[in-house]
Amino acid sequence: MQLILKEDVLNLGYKDDVVTVKNGYGRNYLIPQGKAIMASPSALKVLAENLRQRAHKLEKIKADAQAVAASLEGVTLTIGAKTSSTGTIFGSVSNIQVAEALEKAGITIDRKVIYIKEAVKEIGSYKAIVKLHKEVSVDLPFEVVAE
Repeated sequence: MQLILKEDVLNLGYKDDVVTVKNGYGRNYLIPQGKAIMASPSALKVLAENLRQRAHKLEKIKADAQAVAASLEGVTLTIGAKTSSTGTIFGSVSNIQVAEALEKAGITIDRKVIYIKEAVKEIGSYKAIVKLHKEVSVDLPFEVVAE
């Protein structure tokens, strides 16, 4: 089943991408949630025309994302967490804490574009990925220390 995404879907695609998914995933989740529409010939023509008209806007958005990525280069964050005597964190560090630490550093980033691959449950150095645009992503190192 081919669908046109109406918004970014993690591990599937970005807005206005034409993707192929299994029938159940499309009919039972993506379409009812408003995340996608069927890729009929008329919908594909409308999409092509909209993309053509928005091409210059998309270039500006990409340039803005690259500017934010340049400001994130070289930034290293330190996040404090309550820990036990063995160095294990009570709870875990998530993208919310990384976004708050970035805001304290003077950079405002939406927490939804910050991804941490492994669970952060101990003191140490980790890496988060900030996906600012479908073609622009930045590796953001951060360190978790005991409070």
